[in-house]
Amino acid sequence: MVLKYRSRKVAGNNDTVQFKPAPDLKLMDQVREVLRYHHYAYRTEQSYCQWILRYIRFHGTNTHPKDLSANDVERFLSDLVVRKSVSASTQHQAFNALVFLYNKVLYQPLDGKIQAVRSKRSPKLPTVLSTPETLRFFSHMQGTHALMAKLLYGSGLRLMECVRLRVKDIDIDRERLHILGKGDKWRSTILAKPVISMLKDQIESVRQVHQLDLEAGFGHVYMPDALARKYKGASKEFAWQYVFPAKKRSIDPRSGIERRHHVLESGLQKAVKKSAGLASIDKQVTCHTLRHSFATAMLENGVNIRVLQTLMGHSDVKTTEIYTHVMDKDISRVPSPLDLLDI
Repeated sequence: MVLKYRSRKVAGNNDTVQFKPAPDLKLMDQVREVLRYHHYAYRTEQSYCQWILRYIRFHGTNTHPKDLSANDVERFLSDLVVRKSVSASTQHQAFNALVFLYNKVLYQPLDGKIQAVRSKRSPKLPTVLSTPETLRFFSHMQGTHALMAKLLYGSGLRLMECVRLRVKDIDIDRERLHILGKGDKWRSTILAKPVISMLKDQIESVRQVHQLDLEAGFGHVYMPDALARKYKGASKEFAWQYVFPAKKRSIDPRSGIERRHHVLESGLQKAVKKSAGLASIDKQVTCHTLRHSFATAMLENGVNIRVLQTLMGHSDVKTTEIYTHVMDKDISRVPSPLDLLDI
């Protein structure tokens, strides 16, 4: 779809200009146009579009969202909980998508507070691996997937943070990784010594692939719009290349440009599941389990929870505190305050 930018001045404010989608586009094309104008991630675009479509189908495909009200939004969100039994986070994601639709696309803000039935599903305690389980798990991981899994466990990365890692984000001399996490917030985390030699080999293989792409007339990599405008030509620089590039070049679904993207996360997800099975680990092991295990092990090794909060990229320490419920608490090693007194 070719973007057709329009703008609209906010009533009563001559200095503020808001984006308005082209009126000749279909509703979902308007949604995509506004999402792209505001530089939402492609995954967010896909998620929001799916929720908006579900909302439309819920009320009947012949009913346009502009003819619906806040009460209709409440009915849809309540149905997700009552009949679908979705989690609180899933319901909140659907709500955000509909707020975006009415505020940014239709210019019909939802009046009042949405009084939908709230999900009462409590968040589950994280699944973590013990040291013996971790050793068995990694004994069945090989190649690039082994390196990626070790980054998740050794540095506390999220799955997509690992997949989207770029060469410039690795500081081998200082044993640090610089991560662009949720909410486009940067953080630094530790780089474990056992993966350094593997990372050096991986970066060298990326350099060779990039050189071949350049010789073939390609070599560009995706960059966010703001950075692409600020650093013209940087998309061909080696430092910006993905550490885990895809085997083949592909067409970008938004720009139509052929370039080499990062690997699909599904490959690592399948490898993790397979290795957990081969290691006879009777737990639901996912890529996020490795991140949970990193956090728990750090607390068990005496790392301050505030330091761990920074390494994990949590905006609220309460999110980090959940790991205190699953860490190994050896009460026999905890002294009584009376033991410390010479009486």
